[in-house]
Amino acid sequence: MRTRSIAFVTLKKLLRAAATLLLLTTLVFAALRASGDPARILLPHDAPPAMVAAYANKYGLDRPIAIQYLHYLSSMIQGDLGGSYINSRPVAEIVAEKLPATLALGLAGILLAIAVGVPTGVVAALRRGSAVDRSAMTTAVALYSMPTFFFGVLMMLLFSVSLHWVPSAGAESWRSLILPAASLGLGNAALLARFTRSSLCEIMEQPFILAAQARGVPLRRVILRHALPNAAIALMTVAGLMIGSTIVGAIVTETVFAWPGLGSLFIASVSSRDIPVVQAIILMSATTMICVNVVVDLLYGIVDPRIRTTNA
Repeated sequence: MRTRSIAFVTLKKLLRAAATLLLLTTLVFAALRASGDPARILLPHDAPPAMVAAYANKYGLDRPIAIQYLHYLSSMIQGDLGGSYINSRPVAEIVAEKLPATLALGLAGILLAIAVGVPTGVVAALRRGSAVDRSAMTTAVALYSMPTFFFGVLMMLLFSVSLHWVPSAGAESWRSLILPAASLGLGNAALLARFTRSSLCEIMEQPFILAAQARGVPLRRVILRHALPNAAIALMTVAGLMIGSTIVGAIVTETVFAWPGLGSLFIASVSSRDIPVVQAIILMSATTMICVNVVVDLLYGIVDPRIRTTNA
């Protein structure tokens, strides 16, 4: 009976995620085509009607919008994202070329955020009200409030232009990843530190924590075995938000540091009105967010069975 309940909850979440993705696909498809006919926008103003008609026929733009949508939906389900309006290359191939650079940047930013944010939050919670706590939280608020592009430019001026420690742009070596990853990860680290501190401060006042301390359990064990596992729900929620902000922040960060990933491709595609590429990147980002939310929801039930019982 319990297995059937878990399976039902999982199926319900997957169906909800599929419906969300379908709705988002429809909205993105309609919004990108509401700006005008791509054939007339991309071709020169003095292009003869025959050229415009041939271009529209090549990419199926002369069909009714409903037919275009159904064709796109059918192709997307089969893994075909269409062809670029600029160079006629498959969109999947163009995106695949840029995806590894974005994954490397995003993974580096997330690992940096966890490595800095969680320990900082733990230390601040253990020294609540002290100078260390106030300094850590003030720094966290400043980092989280600072726009990503502004923080990136500041680091570029300091560590690259002034000190010449790391490259300012490009992707020539692993050293080129340091500034973009720091720009992307430290803001998320600040968010993670604040939530970690808040959760631990609340949990450390619970009776079971006080009882463990009264029994003489070492503080390190209290934190690792009792406090952090109970803070996992809040931290998982923040982690999901963090991944989403990493995806959005990568577009700005890659532009600032000329990092050759999906963010740079997205900006270039928007400028050139390459709708299939723009559409693919938006839907890929949305799919990532939806999948992360589903995974986090399912992890809730594993970490805290009460949540699973309520959802069932």
